[in-house]
Amino acid sequence: MIHLTIDGVSIEVEEGTTILDAARQANIDIPTLCFLKGVNEFGDCRMCIVEVEGMRKPVTSCITKVAEGMVVHTHTKSIMDARRTVLDLTLSNHCKDCLTCIRNGNCELQALAQKYNVKNITYAGEKNTHEIDDKSPSIVRDFNKCILCRRCVSTCKNIQEIGAIETTERGFASCVSTAHNESLNDVDCTFCGQCIEACPCGALHEKDDTDRVWDAINDETKYVVAQTAPAVRVALGEEFGNPIGTNVTGKMTTALRRLGFDKVFDTNTGADFTIMEEATEFIERFSKGENLPMITSCCPAWVRFAEKNFPNQLQHISSCKSPHQMFGAIIKSYYAQKFNIDPKSIFVVSVMPCVAKKYECTREEMEVDGLRDVDAVITTRELARMIKQHDIEFNELEETSFDDPMGEATGAAAIFGVTGGVMEAALRTAADVLEGKSLDKLDYEAVRGNEAIKKATVNIAGKDITVCVAHGLKNARIVMKQIEAGEVDYQFVEIMACPGGCINGGGQPIKNSKTRSRVDIKKLRTESLYTIDEKSTLRKSHENPVLKGIYSEFFGDACGEKAHKYLHTHYSAKKKYDF
Repeated sequence: MIHLTIDGVSIEVEEGTTILDAARQANIDIPTLCFLKGVNEFGDCRMCIVEVEGMRKPVTSCITKVAEGMVVHTHTKSIMDARRTVLDLTLSNHCKDCLTCIRNGNCELQALAQKYNVKNITYAGEKNTHEIDDKSPSIVRDFNKCILCRRCVSTCKNIQEIGAIETTERGFASCVSTAHNESLNDVDCTFCGQCIEACPCGALHEKDDTDRVWDAINDETKYVVAQTAPAVRVALGEEFGNPIGTNVTGKMTTALRRLGFDKVFDTNTGADFTIMEEATEFIERFSKGENLPMITSCCPAWVRFAEKNFPNQLQHISSCKSPHQMFGAIIKSYYAQKFNIDPKSIFVVSVMPCVAKKYECTREEMEVDGLRDVDAVITTRELARMIKQHDIEFNELEETSFDDPMGEATGAAAIFGVTGGVMEAALRTAADVLEGKSLDKLDYEAVRGNEAIKKATVNIAGKDITVCVAHGLKNARIVMKQIEAGEVDYQFVEIMACPGGCINGGGQPIKNSKTRSRVDIKKLRTESLYTIDEKSTLRKSHENPVLKGIYSEFFGDACGEKAHKYLHTHYSAKKKYDF
């Protein structure tokens, strides 16, 4: 243990701790900008500089380790003046359109400028100008707002191991861009959106589709349906000041009705359909020993990654559409027929924790009989903006339920939002089918948790099934290389692009670096979804009475001809960017 003093406070921390972490343990705030714990720790921006007695110059607290007897001063006049200069220089090449910026009110640069009372720009001079890249259906790149913190670069390169963006040029011309300044749409970006979550300002943000949704709601010829993913309900409340992980399902459904949606349905119902199809598909493959391991297909960023990086392994990916795409197809077929609604008038809006879903709904494969499964995707953040635009006092809303009959779901569907959740839900159903009876076994703890790659062997009907769960594309690459090389003998694999799964998707509420350092956001949101599962009356997808009725009335057998038409798709190799 190391003893030191920070701003007159004597503290004791483990050897190897940085001054920044030591200060935070003592509840002493040191500002940061480029720092993102576990992601970007280089000390480039100099906002976190402090004075250490005995040292000639200030040091960057985010990378300087503590030493025995060290005496640190974090807010002397010279340090405060230096931080203001850093901010002044940063702002001098920034567009400063705060009032119209998508991150207004949730911008780390803006917050620091307010905190340090920066009113005028001393070093106003020439500015770089960059063309805005909005070609992608998911992500907008506006590097006129970039502050060169490189948090997005580190996230893309080190956490996801994609490397779609990098720092280019030198000196004043430096910027964060793609190879040859191509659009994100045309390089190897997977649209996972983790760069958006890492960005401290508005240089990266989701493609906003709220105007399209408002237009549909206000079009009297359209029947507008909302469906919401499981991860949204445990994150939306954060946009209205609720604690991280608060389950706001009831208020969310009420808010959606207030916005003008004709029906509010639960994507969890679609997730139950996914499990029925996916578990059936797995059982067929497993019994025949064909195209194993079967790999989940719920995550569009993972699918795009596989199409570009492992095109010779696509036969392993399940043919099932993701839950919201399945659900959209069901709404425009079964639901439209049952309630005598013209499917061409139905406009399906998916509220998702993910920006890659915006890309997914535009894929040419995602339509049946000329009708798109889903017409628009908005993120958790976009829904929050719509609620605020409509002057809805979210926290004062009464709680209501999803609309029948497409609002009934099981606990198995709820855990789709966490890493390992799809695997666990599928195992619950596959086990009952293979055993030919309802088992008491519900919780598969071996596939739970935040470990990067989880492996387990489960015995079902006297047969061992080896499964693997990976989250984060860096870990997906490891698993896929092992499969490609024949080094592993998995039968079933779940892969999610975002670390932690959908609860940490690129469309979720953005937290600043301080919160991300101090709070395990993924853990809190995950626990909330598992609580929904535990409190559910039905916890196995095949027990959902709505599914039973729809299969009986419309689809027939799971993975049958009609189910394949509406609920399954195919994938194909995509060209990697040629550097």
